[in-house]
Amino acid sequence: MLKKLKRKVLRLVTKKHKKRPKPQDPPSPSPPLAPATPPTMAPSSSTSTSPFLFPNTQSTVLPDPSRFFSPNLLSSPLPTNSFFQNLVLKNGDQPEYIHPYIIKSSQSSLTLCYPSRFTTSAFIYQVFIADLTISSSNTNNGGEGDHVVSSFSDLSVTLDIPQNLRFYLVRGSPFLSCSVSNNSPVLISTIHGVLSVSANGCQTKHTVKLNNNQTWVIYSSTPLNLSHTPSSSTLVCNGFSGIIRFAALPNGDARSETILDRFSACYPVSGDAVFTKPFSLEYKWEKKGWGELLMLAHPLHLKLLSGCRGVTVLEEFKYKSMDGDLVGVVGDSWVLQTSPVSVTWHSNGGVKEESFPEIVSALSKDVDDLKVNPITTSSSYFYGKLIARAARFVLIAEEVSYLDVIPTIKRFLKDSIEPWLDGSFNGNGFLFDPKWGGIVSKQGSLDSGADFGFGLYNDHHYHLGYFLYGIAVLAKIDTAWGRKYKPQAYSLMADFMNFGKKSNSNYPRLRNFDLWKLHSWAGGLTEFADGRNQESTSEAVNGYYSAALMGLSYGDTHLVALGSALTAMEIQSAQTWWHVKNDGMYDAEFSKDNKVVGVLWSTKRDSGLWFAPPEWKECRLGIQLLPLLPISEDLFSDVGFTRELVEWTLPVLKREGVGEGWKGFVYALEGLYDKQGALQKIRSLTGYDDGNSLSNLLWWIHSRG
Repeated sequence: MLKKLKRKVLRLVTKKHKKRPKPQDPPSPSPPLAPATPPTMAPSSSTSTSPFLFPNTQSTVLPDPSRFFSPNLLSSPLPTNSFFQNLVLKNGDQPEYIHPYIIKSSQSSLTLCYPSRFTTSAFIYQVFIADLTISSSNTNNGGEGDHVVSSFSDLSVTLDIPQNLRFYLVRGSPFLSCSVSNNSPVLISTIHGVLSVSANGCQTKHTVKLNNNQTWVIYSSTPLNLSHTPSSSTLVCNGFSGIIRFAALPNGDARSETILDRFSACYPVSGDAVFTKPFSLEYKWEKKGWGELLMLAHPLHLKLLSGCRGVTVLEEFKYKSMDGDLVGVVGDSWVLQTSPVSVTWHSNGGVKEESFPEIVSALSKDVDDLKVNPITTSSSYFYGKLIARAARFVLIAEEVSYLDVIPTIKRFLKDSIEPWLDGSFNGNGFLFDPKWGGIVSKQGSLDSGADFGFGLYNDHHYHLGYFLYGIAVLAKIDTAWGRKYKPQAYSLMADFMNFGKKSNSNYPRLRNFDLWKLHSWAGGLTEFADGRNQESTSEAVNGYYSAALMGLSYGDTHLVALGSALTAMEIQSAQTWWHVKNDGMYDAEFSKDNKVVGVLWSTKRDSGLWFAPPEWKECRLGIQLLPLLPISEDLFSDVGFTRELVEWTLPVLKREGVGEGWKGFVYALEGLYDKQGALQKIRSLTGYDDGNSLSNLLWWIHSRG
């Protein structure tokens, strides 16, 4: 029955995607926990179960959200890794990037910047400069609670500056739209010199030229009587009510200005992203004014928009950005169709029988080690890695028909996972934070640095992804255990994979995944001048892949479809922005010395890692590959690029002190194009990453084509 369900689910979520032939799956000890149901991409009860909350905690490290969120929002779970997170942390005065502008709110004003870019061989970053600052008074409220988030959605946030300015910050809009009420004064200032200000005959369009070679166009719904003295850097309107829109002229040419003129009367106020079909994401904007809606698409958008009906791409209308050129797209809604991935328990190509003995020998030793070496760490991250490592042994054993070891692994998984689910784990465990709405660890609720900031909502898709992998495998082989702990399992999943928008949900919508950038952020409730960040794309992939596997275990085709879609998008984003190729995405000065980004920020690309300098290339490669799984083949499907990455990395393995575990990941990728050479190197390793093993490395190499 399991094989039938698995084949049915894969047909449903991959549609006509062609997979390489794979061997017959070995028999599974038990059937799935529930029958297959027809897939639906809309939020449904199929990914929920009886509500379960871990015990409540009153964290001593979490910030108070009430300072910047409107009171009506405080009763629902709040975002902890959103594109506007800096606006609601500490003083709320650190910038965030909404494409194409960086915005910053402080002292009762909003500053926007059309950023320039600075590049070295080690990093790229966008420079924030106060190009235009909009306010309604010369005074401020002392910098205390100067703005309020009155609403937010997947693609936008609405920021109110009491008492009379409302900014619709919609991602990818070439215009920044502001609603002014109460016939209020409007002040527009700049740190640059103002060379000229000109207006059309009815005072609804003003063109401002600055001495930094920028030209800004200001549109208004009714006449805006701006005054400016030659010696001043401030434009003043003594009273206005209506909509004002600001746009940098991207290329400084008449064609771009004509396009801005044409679409200046239609403005978006919010935007939602909806999964309507397998591997399909639809953007829907709420708009006001009249005419057609002009938005901007980043390079991955453009790739996924191919064939989308009802939109027009303006290929010559472009803004520069950290993420590649942003290109104009006209249309009220977009449909993004990503390449499907096949979420499977086992390798795509299978392991040839003649390779079984070597893997079985290693597997026997690795499983024997589980009997005498229980997990001793209390770290949610490292504990989760060790659970997932052991769960891999089950699936490897199935591939090589060595089922005798499965009872031992099952016992180990039960003993290791249950204490985290039933609250009996000594020294740590999962708790529920009602302030923001989410799971935190006991240690993390008391110490902001514990568990890599898990208590501040850092890295939730990493930590919980490892736990979900272990739970998925254990539920697959022990259906009774799976039924017993299904509420806890789904609670862990929903913490970072809740798709609903219900106000009574325990968790915010998609805690980590950014539905505009199409990848995750890991930074949590910590403000950074460079915005959000993510280091390990492969651990992000693991989180959504593991959720999809859990869907397979529970017969939940809805969860399989959603987890598979996020997995596919995370993979394509990694290949677009983390894997550095000579494709023009990044400046040549950076591309020639780097094959993979270390930490990717909203406004920066860094070759260094949180835990290692740029020179440790083996760590940069490894952190974008671990954990080594069947889905890793999709992540590194470009064998030509993979060869370049490995050859870029291999010379540093001669450096004194390089860890054996990191070498293992380099050799694993080498095995994609040199199976025998990589196999010899893996056989000579004397140690492995704590989430990896000799069994797993041999399985990987022997399952290569």
